[in-house]
Amino acid sequence: MEEHIQEMAMKRDDINVCIMRVGGTNCDAETKRVFDDLGVRAEIVRFNEIIKKKNLLDYSALVFPGGFSHGDYVRAGAIWAKEALVRLGNELKEFVEEERLVLGICNGFQVLVESGLLPGFGGIAEFPEATLATNIPIGYYCNWVYLRHENSGKCVFTQKIPKGKVLRIPVAHAEGRFVFPKENEKRCLERLYNNDQLVFRYYDEKGEFAEGRYPTNPNGSFHDIAGICNPAGTVFGLMPHPERAYYSWQLPDWTRLENPSEYGDGRLIFESMIEYLVEKL
Repeated sequence: MEEHIQEMAMKRDDINVCIMRVGGTNCDAETKRVFDDLGVRAEIVRFNEIIKKKNLLDYSALVFPGGFSHGDYVRAGAIWAKEALVRLGNELKEFVEEERLVLGICNGFQVLVESGLLPGFGGIAEFPEATLATNIPIGYYCNWVYLRHENSGKCVFTQKIPKGKVLRIPVAHAEGRFVFPKENEKRCLERLYNNDQLVFRYYDEKGEFAEGRYPTNPNGSFHDIAGICNPAGTVFGLMPHPERAYYSWQLPDWTRLENPSEYGDGRLIFESMIEYLVEKL
């Protein structure tokens, strides 16, 4: 038993996570702290440093963190997405094809959608297949929300989360309304379900889906969608911030909890991610 634990610890030492950042990103330090706690190596790397000094393929996983990359001019995440495709196109394509893990949180989710990595029905799309539009009601929304796990096992990042489990995680965004083109809405939703790409939907304390109701659905997202993965389950994006719900003391009411655990619901996502990487080694 001790030998097995030591072997797992050694394998974790071999995992290296790239947390990429550009001007305007945030929560990269919080995200690194999560991986430090899980016993794997993680680096916060500026995008230009990846281009000039490093190789993306030296990493086991890639994280696009939250924030407002390049000021979210044009559309949220659009500039960084195009920059990544132009300057990292071949490396990024190979990274995804080798089924290394890519996580996009909030602004990172916007980047993955704008770059065509999500939903990625037929691989990396030449043009975005969806978008994360301005919130309805319009404005920046920052609060805790409930998410119901809808994935049946395809998504690598939620394999430790039973289907139907409800998580409590915060959101903080102004452009989180997930939508498909209106003329393809029904067909695209069917593909999400058929491919087991739907991961999280907004839910409420009473055990009901938001059905677009504000503030349970904080942005008017189509079908209450809060997170999706690609067909392989190795690229995952979500609007909520799991790194802000990693420890129980990050909960807004943690001082009133009876016998609180050390960790919050966000940890389940990162644990799932690392366990997959350990098993792959």
